[in-house]
Amino acid sequence: MEEQKFLEKEVSHLEKQLESVKDEPKSRFDKTKLILPGAILVAALLISGSLFYTRTGASKNLAGTNIGGQQAPQAGAKVNVSADDDPFLGKEKAKVTVIEFSDFECPFCRSFWRDSLPQLKKDYIDTGKIKFVYRDYPLDFHPGAKPAAEGAECARDQDKFWELHDKIFQEQDKQGQGTIQFGKSDVVKWASQIGLNMGQFNQCLDSGKYKAEVEKDITDGTAAGVSGTPSTFVNGRILVGAQPYSSFKALIDEELSKK
Repeated sequence: MEEQKFLEKEVSHLEKQLESVKDEPKSRFDKTKLILPGAILVAALLISGSLFYTRTGASKNLAGTNIGGQQAPQAGAKVNVSADDDPFLGKEKAKVTVIEFSDFECPFCRSFWRDSLPQLKKDYIDTGKIKFVYRDYPLDFHPGAKPAAEGAECARDQDKFWELHDKIFQEQDKQGQGTIQFGKSDVVKWASQIGLNMGQFNQCLDSGKYKAEVEKDITDGTAAGVSGTPSTFVNGRILVGAQPYSSFKALIDEELSKK
């Protein structure tokens, strides 16, 4: 039932977007009508299952997805994956570790942040039941994803990783649904609005200090079977796509019940 509500919410967002296009002047409508088939396709896929973005740039229905000649990992499959030294929320020695591989410009990652993460935080992170780790998996066709990933690491130097993490998703959410285009200058602007020392932040970002760190996350994610975003591991058991809260809850509760 909860999954159905989740899918209906995503379809509703798309329907509102399509309605706004109808009201556009003809000159603009001619430009925007090119996106309608894609929007309709996304709506259809949302009805049939959760979605995620692959490294090729395609949005995929998870049922039976085959990427690069390899079958996508099945939901709940056990995978060897490390939390590395990446930023986390919750109790460090919690019984259950949840690791998300995410892309700051991915709309499905934003859906997870908006619709599932707050409930996970309330029920499991704030209560000390899980350790939630964020790892980067920026996709090549999202120009803002890598500077956002590196920028968030720079914000971490000032103990504000999660503030910038939330800010990046919040600012995109204000602009509508689907993929929101942004770049390094936007990341810098948003960083300036959360109380950072901007001289320190800009020096860090311009120097490429965390480029290797982000690349390591990509390498580790690929080795663990990540092929698109978001991909989340619950004690190594993979969930792919913008899954509803109930899917995470089921796996977390099962892991918590183990001796």
